[in-house]
Amino acid sequence: MNKDYLNMVKTFIAAVMTAIAMPMSAQSFDDYFTDNTLRLDYIFAGDSKKQEISLDELSEMPGWYGRRTRLAELPLEGDGQLTVKDKYGNTIYRHSFNTLFQEWVTYPEAKNTRKSFENSFLIPFPKDTVNVTITLNNSRRKVASEFTHQVVPSDILIRKIGYTKRTPSVVVHQPKDTAHCIHLALVAEGYTDKEMDVFVNDARKTAEYILSYEPFKSMQDRFMITAVKSVSKESGTSVPLKNIWKNTALSSNYSTFYMDRYLTTSRIKRLHDILAGIPYEHIMILVNTEEYGGGGIFNSYHIASAHHPTVKPVTVHEFGHSFAGLADEYAYESEELEMYHSGVEPWEKNITTLTNFDSKWKKYMDKDTPIPTPSSKDENTQFSRIGVFEGAGYRTKGVYRSTERCRMRDNTTPDFCPTCQRSIKELIYFYTLP
Repeated sequence: MNKDYLNMVKTFIAAVMTAIAMPMSAQSFDDYFTDNTLRLDYIFAGDSKKQEISLDELSEMPGWYGRRTRLAELPLEGDGQLTVKDKYGNTIYRHSFNTLFQEWVTYPEAKNTRKSFENSFLIPFPKDTVNVTITLNNSRRKVASEFTHQVVPSDILIRKIGYTKRTPSVVVHQPKDTAHCIHLALVAEGYTDKEMDVFVNDARKTAEYILSYEPFKSMQDRFMITAVKSVSKESGTSVPLKNIWKNTALSSNYSTFYMDRYLTTSRIKRLHDILAGIPYEHIMILVNTEEYGGGGIFNSYHIASAHHPTVKPVTVHEFGHSFAGLADEYAYESEELEMYHSGVEPWEKNITTLTNFDSKWKKYMDKDTPIPTPSSKDENTQFSRIGVFEGAGYRTKGVYRSTERCRMRDNTTPDFCPTCQRSIKELIYFYTLP
C-alpha cells in the first residue's frame, strides 16, 4: 500500500469524522425543530421505595416560546431531567425540573401508600423521529427511575390544541424583544367570570411585585408576562382543614401533604390545556383567596394566594423556587425534612453541605472568613456579608446558606442575597441571550 493511498484514506476518514461531529458543534434550532411546541404528558407513580414513569398523551401546540440556543445544556440539574436525542443518538434538547411527586416520596405517607401524579413538559416540536428520556433522581442525586420512548412527529394520535378556542388573555408586561425573552403566564384560579377584572388587576400587581426585586427589576425588559383568564364556577379555593371544597378551574387546595399552608394543584394536564396556544414557558397560578399559603416547584409552576397581606414577599419567594430553582434557606427544629444529606452536595446554588463547596459561592467570600461563619449581631451586615451560615434546606445542622438573611429565608428580608441574585441573573441570561 503506497504512501499516497494511505494519505487519501486518512483524509477521507477525517472528512467523515468531521461530518459526523458537525450536527453537534454547529447545532441550530432550525436543524431539528419547527416553530411549534410538543407537550409530553406523563404519569409518575409509586412510593418511597419504587417510582415508575408512564407516557400518557402527546399534544402539539402552536408556537415555541422556550430558548432557541444552548439547546443541549442544562443551567440547573433539578431533581429530574428530560433528554431528547435524534435517531443518531445526538442530544438535541435538555430540560430539568422538580415535581410534586418527587417531593411527596420524601414524606411519611409514601412509606405506606402508592400514589400517581400528572406531569407535563414542553419541548420544541421535532422535525424527525426522536427518543425522549425522563430521569427522576432521589434526594441523594441518584437515579430513582428512568423511562425512554420514541416520538414520531407524524403520529396521527398527537392531538392539536390551542389553534382555536384559546383561553382569553391579556399582556400585563411587555419585553424589549419578544424573540429573546422569558414568557411567564399568570393563571386565574378561583375567579368567577364576574371577578375577571379583579384577576387582571391582581395579575398586574403580581407582575409589579416580581419586577420590583433585583435582579428582576434591572432585567425586566427580558420578561413577557401574560394574564390568563381561566374562569372558575366558584370563587376561592378548597380548604380541607375547614371542610371547604370549591369547584374551581384547577381544583387547587390547601393541606397538601397534610401541611395546612401548602397550596397546590394536582391537575397539571388541565393547567396546560388552559394555556394551550398562549405564549408561555413558566407558570404562576394566582388564587383568589385571603388564606396564607402557596408553593413553588422548579420548572413546573408557582401558586400563590392573591389577597393575603404577605402576598408580595411570599409571591417573590415562591418565584425564586419555581423560576430560579433556589432552595429554602430556613430550618425549623420541629419540622426537619430529610431532603438534603451529608456527603451529597445539593444542586441548588444557594445552599451547600460543604461536600463540594468550590462549586458554590466560595470564590466570592473573603479569604479570612471562617467556615462555618459565626452569626453577626450587627443588623446592617446581615444582608451583605457572605459566609457559610448553618441552618438551611429544612435542616438546622449540616446544611449552610451564604448570608444570615435572604428573601429565601424569611418574609421580612427586603432582598434576595447576593448569591441568589447572582444565580437568578445567570439563569435569565441563559434563557434570553441570542
